[in-house]
Amino acid sequence: MTAALLAAATAGVAVGSISLPFGEVWGIVLHRLHPALAEPTWTAVRETIVMDVRLPRVLLCAVVGAGLSVSGMALQALVRNPLADPMLLGVSSGGTLGAVCVIVLNVTVFGMFSLPLAAFAGALGALALVYFLARSGGRMTTVRLVLAGVATAEVLLAVASFLIVTSDDPHKADSAMRWMLGGLAGTTWDLLWIPSTAVLLGTGVLLGVSRPLNLLLAGEEAAASLGLDVHRFRSALFVLVALMVGTIVAVSGSIGFVGLMLPHVVRLLVGADHRRALPAVALLGAGFLIAADLAARTLIAPEEIPIGILTAVVGGPFFLWLMRRRAAQ
Repeated sequence: MTAALLAAATAGVAVGSISLPFGEVWGIVLHRLHPALAEPTWTAVRETIVMDVRLPRVLLCAVVGAGLSVSGMALQALVRNPLADPMLLGVSSGGTLGAVCVIVLNVTVFGMFSLPLAAFAGALGALALVYFLARSGGRMTTVRLVLAGVATAEVLLAVASFLIVTSDDPHKADSAMRWMLGGLAGTTWDLLWIPSTAVLLGTGVLLGVSRPLNLLLAGEEAAASLGLDVHRFRSALFVLVALMVGTIVAVSGSIGFVGLMLPHVVRLLVGADHRRALPAVALLGAGFLIAADLAARTLIAPEEIPIGILTAVVGGPFFLWLMRRRAAQ
């Protein structure tokens, strides 16, 4: 998976309107790390393309893909439901609504942190609402969870769409609409550190609680009998997942189905033990989104397809197949 991620990242940097040899891409990166590592034989323009245009975007793709995949795996364990996903449970829609409010209404109370904070608040509120609606009599069924998540997501997206169509500023409305479809164009180094920090810390915390996550797979009663405070643990991780997803949505827009598909693929490859599955799904998610972004940039070049459309085209059929497979069991 690490080798596949490196190959996808190299292709993501090398392929574009100006194609670059893979070896030259690595030479530029190594030279920037330390001049003695590679002899410069390229032009300054090519170095600018690699270091200032494509590399930040590829790295952000990796961060977003890893964060969404890890969040999806954590949610599936927390609610013990293989259909759980940040988008299907309304988490992405809540983050989207919070971010759209900042963009359209020009809210700048917290300066540069206004957008991430609004997205986090929306994601956390949506997740709490879905959990409350889906849980009845101390139990939560697959059907109730999916219905509550889909209904909440539709309502939140409708509110976000209403804010966009009633905006007085066409430029802000267009920016918000394109952002809702997901995209990573215009990524800079300054944009990387906030989501990278959130995803790295969040993944580290989840790795630290791998054992409790494994206990939840056996059921709430079994986990409680082994000393786990299920309610407190689940509440704390809901906040953590909302923080990760909200931060991701703030920089990438709404990208669906990544957190649904890749945890299932990883469980088939390495098993359900979160000590192995979490690092594996982070690597696979990072490589998958880099490849999806590369396809979004090149399929109809020079136009760019919003990446959320591509992930939906792949993830929608996967979700339907998963639903039929669950119904047949």
